[in-house]
Amino acid sequence: MVRLFLIIYTLAATVLAGSAVVAALTMGRVDAVSIIVAAVAGAVVALPVSWLVVRTLQQQA
Repeated sequence: MVRLFLIIYTLAATVLAGSAVVAALTMGRVDAVSIIVAAVAGAVVALPVSWLVVRTLQQQA
């Protein structure tokens, strides 16, 4: 289960961090701190999302 979680987290963190950075840039936040905060926030949000996806996949299997 941990291995699947890490694989899903890698994908989810990339997508969510990238989306958060694009959102920050769209709002005109072009300073480095805002971009880093957006990327970290996306990576942190990916933790529970990945856990929920893995739990759902485990229940269906």
